[in-house]
Amino acid sequence: MGDLTDLATRVLAAARAKGLRLGTVESCTGGLIAGALTEIAGSSDVVEGGIVTYSNDLKMLLVGVPAETLAAHGAVSAQTAAAMVGGLLARVPTVDLAVAVTGIAGPGGGSAEKPVGLVYLACQRRGNAVQVERQIFPGDRAGIRRATVNRALQMLLEPLET
Repeated sequence: MGDLTDLATRVLAAARAKGLRLGTVESCTGGLIAGALTEIAGSSDVVEGGIVTYSNDLKMLLVGVPAETLAAHGAVSAQTAAAMVGGLLARVPTVDLAVAVTGIAGPGGGSAEKPVGLVYLACQRRGNAVQVERQIFPGDRAGIRRATVNRALQMLLEPLET
């Protein structure tokens, strides 16, 4: 994991220093963000947990993404990413800072409007506005997922270092 391990270590140290607990909601990464964080010994004092919501049904059931949001914008959208992170914070009061990702890792499933590599990331600290990013990551499925984990960890780190 290399650079991801270094980045995850920085996220954990910064969250620990601020006394904050972290959570993830993942679709296209299938738990890799939580995995990168929990691969590091001692992470349990900072990581509350992660939820993999690969299907629309679980996006609705576990984190409360409105059916109307999915119908209007699709699973891969800024609106869905924001609803995923907001839903986790609403349902799990012990999470202080959360990140959510939804995207198309490929190799299939893309379209002209939503190509393979399109990922929406949302990060929110409790009580603050949600930050949403649209990225198009190049590469194959593994590369897209790795780039998504990298950017998600960076997004978690940003509010911790301010």
